[in-house]
Amino acid sequence: MKGEIMEGSYTFKSIDEYILQFPHEVQEKLKRLRKVIKESAPDAEEKISYQMPTFVLHGNLVHFAAYKKHIGFYPTSSGIAAFEHEFSEYKSSKGAVQFPLEKPMPYELISEIVKFRVAENIKKAEGKLKKKK
Repeated sequence: MKGEIMEGSYTFKSIDEYILQFPHEVQEKLKRLRKVIKESAPDAEEKISYQMPTFVLHGNLVHFAAYKKHIGFYPTSSGIAAFEHEFSEYKSSKGAVQFPLEKPMPYELISEIVKFRVAENIKKAEGKLKKKK
C-alpha cells in the first residue's frame, strides 16, 4: 500500500507512522515539511486529525497530506487568503494548496504561513480570554 493513503478502517497513531507509508523520496519531503512546521511553531503539538498530520496551538494550525502527485497543505482559509498572491503557480482552493511532488517544495513560504497562523491563533486565544474576564 506504499505510496497511497491507506483508506478504510486503518487509523494512524502518529505522524511518523503516517510518513512511513510513502516511498522514500516522498518521506523525505514530508519529514522536511514537518521539521519546517516544528521550527516555525515550536510550541505547537502534533497529532493526527482527519487522518492527516496536524499541528495544533490554540486550535488547528495546519494539516498536510501526501497524495499520488502532490502534497496537500491546509493552513485554513485565512492562511490561504493571506498568501494568495504567493500561490499563483500552484493549484489552490479556499483552504488548501497543492505542491506538486516533481517540483521543489517552497519551505520558506510554508514557514511564513505557519508563523502567520501561529500569530492568528494566539490573537484569537487572547481575545477569548479577554471576553471571559
